[in-house]
Amino acid sequence: MLAMNISMMPAAVLNGLMFGAIYALVALGLTLIYGVLHIINFAHGAMLMLALYATFYLFKFAGIDPYLALIIVIPGSYIFGYALYRWGIGKLSHGKDQNILLITLGLSIIFENAAQFFFTADQQTISLSYSYDSFDLGFVYLSYPKVISFVASLVICLMLWWLMATTDLGKAIRAVAKERQGARLVGINVENIYAITYGIGIACLGAAGCLLLPSFYVDPYTGNIFVIVAFTIVVLGGMGSIVGALVGGFIIGITESLGGLFLGESLGQIGISLIFILILVFRPTGLFGAKQ
Repeated sequence: MLAMNISMMPAAVLNGLMFGAIYALVALGLTLIYGVLHIINFAHGAMLMLALYATFYLFKFAGIDPYLALIIVIPGSYIFGYALYRWGIGKLSHGKDQNILLITLGLSIIFENAAQFFFTADQQTISLSYSYDSFDLGFVYLSYPKVISFVASLVICLMLWWLMATTDLGKAIRAVAKERQGARLVGINVENIYAITYGIGIACLGAAGCLLLPSFYVDPYTGNIFVIVAFTIVVLGGMGSIVGALVGGFIIGITESLGGLFLGESLGQIGISLIFILILVFRPTGLFGAKQ
């Protein structure tokens, strides 16, 4: 039995990488919001759930393929996130971080209960014409949806890195993250940057929702499954680090896949918890986090 599991390790690692890229996308939104606003977005899981439902109903009623839905859901998620922060969270918080935490926690409860009321608690899935088509690599079959989601996740992560590293908007976001008062003194509209950053973070969730749905399900509490893993990835990679989120996503994806292979599906999450504890003990700032 052990020899069979060892022979399946390359396939498990590849599958872990496939899913780890999507984990990274979820974590990117979380780490970006933390890096700039310096708060934890407790509504992160609920907003991922809303993105999954948006993708599901676009497919169900309009017949739009989830991967084509990216061009609708990503901008829609950005606008939703920007408006929610600019005219909701930002106004109600009165500039206090603790208020933002309470507001996002309240939003999470509202969104989840509203989803259960309007969409019911039933799990919803979709079936694509190419769901069972796959690439044969000789030692493993990789389904088309997993490969497409993997490549798309990498492209989106690369685009976000390019935005943050090379554009004027990215420089403004980094300036606000580093020193908000200094950014105000040089003429940067800090409140607008906060809203833009929050919108980009929610847009990452919109992308993750489109890429997840072909191989996963959605119900009112689906987002909580991924946001717990995303918190682990953010701590592992380093708070506020885009590269850290991507590397952390890969590590957690592989760990989960190998854990499921050797320990079974019910115990496969133990490896994630163990990594989380080890990082907190030996590298509290994360792999790519800045030392305080």
